[in-house]
Amino acid sequence: MVFISPEFLAPLKTSIGYGLFSCIVAFLWAPFLIKILYKFNITRRGEYDSTLSMENRRSKAGVPIMGGLLIILTVAVLTFLFNWERKYTYVPVGVMLLSALLGGIDDILHIYGHERRNRKLSQVFTLIKVHKDWKMRVWYIITLPWSLYKRLAVWLSRHPGKGVHVHEKLLLQFLAGAITAWWIYFKLGENWRDIYLPFDGFINIGWWIMPVIILFVMFTANAVNVADGMDGLAGGSLLITFAALTILSWINGYPEISILNATVVGGLITYTYFNIKPARFQMGDVGSLGLGALLAINAIVINKMLLLPLFGFIFYAELISVIIQITSRTLCGRRFFKMAPIHHHFELLGWSEEKTVMRFWVVHAAVVLLGLWIALY
Repeated sequence: MVFISPEFLAPLKTSIGYGLFSCIVAFLWAPFLIKILYKFNITRRGEYDSTLSMENRRSKAGVPIMGGLLIILTVAVLTFLFNWERKYTYVPVGVMLLSALLGGIDDILHIYGHERRNRKLSQVFTLIKVHKDWKMRVWYIITLPWSLYKRLAVWLSRHPGKGVHVHEKLLLQFLAGAITAWWIYFKLGENWRDIYLPFDGFINIGWWIMPVIILFVMFTANAVNVADGMDGLAGGSLLITFAALTILSWINGYPEISILNATVVGGLITYTYFNIKPARFQMGDVGSLGLGALLAINAIVINKMLLLPLFGFIFYAELISVIIQITSRTLCGRRFFKMAPIHHHFELLGWSEEKTVMRFWVVHAAVVLLGLWIALY
């Protein structure tokens, strides 16, 4: 018989307790949040969500967004009060709040903002040639790289309408990733500069670990954001992932990160309860960007960064499907999927929303289990 010592088991018991506490706290204030979102009419609208034109999705119009605040605020407050450890938790929570703030601004601007448009490159070149003020012509020449960057960013996503533009999102997400990379490289010590290679020990890539961390944080945050398109899909999948990270953090000796992950699990249980079809609210960018960034950071800090494609499998699959769709339309002039992200492809094939979500949960759980198995080697 294998005996687990009480000392080794104690952090897991504590983590589970925090998860239950977080779940209860979130349930207590969820009705208040729903009431506030309805009161200020922070709801899903057709003018910026083209999927509402699909017949089976029209009922989603008028459903409150920014329901992710339920998780973000619960996790932030409980961590600050009971799990505020300078070395391990203040940067992950800080980056989560920064990313959530970006998402919240985007959600609010979609509702209360004004239409925003970028100049086309052809317009910029025309202004360089014909503008009457030579100082403005010089200005347009100097800022041409910035204009090129903005147009490239637009290619990566649909037009944002009233919301935060893609190039602005990418810059702020880069900042969130840079804070994470600085913290791990300069503050956590040399041991955190070694990257875990599944089945093959560790590798030290020096300062190159910093851009790699930034890339994973940005990619994961956007991946979760893209997956938030069906009732229960993002919430249920995140619940599976953070539960696995809770166990893995405990096994690897990171009790503060284990408690943080369990606190997220508790909030996600409540959120998913209210988000199952027909949803009382939806996550919104405030939740998906914040939790996506936190997912990446919590996997990186326990040195399982290269396993993120497994722990975040369904999210990565969703974002990759969008990249494939954009590339196919640009290079081949036709769609690869009926609609991207890929959950809409299955929806157009005739799968019901419930069938799509549950099957995605099952596939995601299987791949996360694979990631957990590999991580224990």
